[in-house]
Amino acid sequence: MSAVARSEGSPSVAWLIAAGITLAALNLRTAVTSVGPVLDQVTAGLGMSGAAIGLLTTLPVLCFAVFGAVTPALARRMGEHRLLLGALILLGAGLALRSLVGTAEVFLAASVVALAGGAIGNVVIPTLIKRHFPRRAGTMTTVYSTALALGTMVAAAATVPIERAADGNWHVALGVWAALAAVAAIPWLALSRSEPERRNTLVQTGRGGLMRSRLAWAMAGYFGSQSIIAYVMFGWLPEVLRDHGYTSGQAGLVLAVFTGLGVPTSLVVPALSARMSDQRPLVLGFVALYAAGFAGLLTGHVLWVWSVAVSLGMGSFPLALSLLALRTRTSEATAALSAFGQSTGYLIAGAGPLVFGLLYQVSGGWALPFGLLFAAVAAQALTGWYVGAPRALEDEHHGRRRGGGHRRAVQDRGWAALESEAGHASRGVRDRITTPITGRTRARAIGARALRDGKADPVPSPRPQPARHAVRRGDRRRPAPRS
Repeated sequence: MSAVARSEGSPSVAWLIAAGITLAALNLRTAVTSVGPVLDQVTAGLGMSGAAIGLLTTLPVLCFAVFGAVTPALARRMGEHRLLLGALILLGAGLALRSLVGTAEVFLAASVVALAGGAIGNVVIPTLIKRHFPRRAGTMTTVYSTALALGTMVAAAATVPIERAADGNWHVALGVWAALAAVAAIPWLALSRSEPERRNTLVQTGRGGLMRSRLAWAMAGYFGSQSIIAYVMFGWLPEVLRDHGYTSGQAGLVLAVFTGLGVPTSLVVPALSARMSDQRPLVLGFVALYAAGFAGLLTGHVLWVWSVAVSLGMGSFPLALSLLALRTRTSEATAALSAFGQSTGYLIAGAGPLVFGLLYQVSGGWALPFGLLFAAVAAQALTGWYVGAPRALEDEHHGRRRGGGHRRAVQDRGWAALESEAGHASRGVRDRITTPITGRTRARAIGARALRDGKADPVPSPRPQPARHAVRRGDRRRPAPRS
């Protein structure tokens, strides 16, 4: 087995992978949050229409949904290390290209390239954590989510100062983030020479198999509900504050605190969730913070306090990242659940900011649009209650295998009859090839498969077995003949 396959036993490789994950996570949101602070300058310089601006703000969730869904298939073809390297190359190339163009169409196309790299990284990194650090998944998820939050905050906060230092050149302000992506690619360039060994899993990790999984749909609902809240708050919180008398500077300060609180939250939540067998108390705690924060924002008083409450409630995002590893046993299942949950969740969340804005435009107040947020909180409570309970995606799959109804019961009885008639000798042979398939032996699995395919009788006819006598050391007498 290669050193990469067992990184926890190779400190140098483990440190290299951990550094690569951290650097990659710092880059995953730079393509999103670096545009907002200079959006007016970008749209004016490129002559973007209102439709193009709307498409630009919707591209992140669309790309996260589309490219995240195909990531497991790409990982099986390319390998996880090479795929993450390719994702960082896409991210850096897209960021560099859109800083050089002068037309809106090419800027949008380059943004798709950059966001595709970020979307692939969203899915691959939880898989790498599960594969390389199975006993330290909580710690590494803390590192990952903290780096992700830090990169999000730094890109949003530093883009305008960089633009000012470059004499108002937004091209430089956006292009500088491509250099960070190039630095992040260096560890994976070294790691791309060796891919981790893959283990076979009985879980149907294709999208069709997960479509029948309650856990996968609950995870998608949890990701989607928290993403709706996040995108709405990032886009509309300054407007809510200004509408209640805050100046633009005060609203910007509250938004900076709102974003910055994601860093300490990401430090605490994954480590705490890893120590708990049941994460539903955390789910309900974040739901309570959301509900209190939104109710407080509707009152119009001490809005910064209620903004802080909502920001703390957004600890549901690092919790969702942690649950991807906590609800699976293999890295292959983690990859499948991550792809399905994130892609479907982001697809659900894509319409959130648009619907919130339409409700505000129609009603002229905040009560009706905030009703959408309360509905998202209710959905988060329901889906979080399911995904927070101690269960695993693999158990759900085996439960479907065991629950085959009357036909499966007949098959099981047939195998039980075969066991009782075969005697101790045949059981000893099976004992020697026992493998951990949810407590069943390989022989039992093979027998059930043969019965299911019609290659064996459901209830085998009894056959006389030869009598076997214990032979003591030195005793060379032949066993008694059969009667």
